[in-house]
Amino acid sequence: MSTGMNLTLKVWRQPNSQAPGRMVTYPAADISPDMSFLEMLDVVNDQLSLKGEEPIAFESDCREGICGACGLVINGVPHGPGKGTTTCQLYMRSFKDGDTIHIEPWRAAAFPVVKDLVVDRSALDRIIQAGGYTSVNTGSAPDGNALLVPQDIAEEAMDAAACIGCGACVASCRNASARLFVAAKVKHLGILPQGQSERAQRVLAMVQAMDEEGFGNCTNEYECEAVCPKEISASHIAFLNREQAKACWNPPRQRGASDGA
Repeated sequence: MSTGMNLTLKVWRQPNSQAPGRMVTYPAADISPDMSFLEMLDVVNDQLSLKGEEPIAFESDCREGICGACGLVINGVPHGPGKGTTTCQLYMRSFKDGDTIHIEPWRAAAFPVVKDLVVDRSALDRIIQAGGYTSVNTGSAPDGNALLVPQDIAEEAMDAAACIGCGACVASCRNASARLFVAAKVKHLGILPQGQSERAQRVLAMVQAMDEEGFGNCTNEYECEAVCPKEISASHIAFLNREQAKACWNPPRQRGASDGA
């Protein structure tokens, strides 16, 4: 006798960003509670393929919660029920036999739908390209102990650097703001000694890139923190706001600018 769950899936199907989309209902039969959410979708896709139907397009890579590619909105919540987990870490035991599960892509103008549940998140990459790095040529790699970093600063920087850029913060925000993502990327370099020479330049470039990509602004409603799989604190946004204000008040000089009057 089967001990699997029988579920009803309502899945967003959309052939491309220009075509209209719609919710389509699929049965998910005999699903093991020990399956991950993505394994369940694999089973459903196998069943669709056997019937000659188009499989549901969704994205994944590591399936270990470290790449951020798997993001889905599940029953209205980015990455689904649970705290501090990505979609690929969500197990079907989080649902009950007979449940109806609504599955949608990230919803943001800056994340156009590629197909079905797959969206183009390259806007986040372009924000990083605008300044989320240290470009100063310092020669060969220094000894690890040559530059002292206090333990509390190192831990705070690592907390911010834990962001995997999945975009759940954007998908959860009523304004589709990417400010938590940008704040994490600005802070993990902005508080380390290695990031000081480009500190002001970095924040201005990344915020400008964020605005140009069409992300909304932050109105401090904390949905981003609630759904972040790495539990990035919204307090980082306050740091970003302070950094932006200081950089606007005292803009960085362009490289190569003369020291003369």
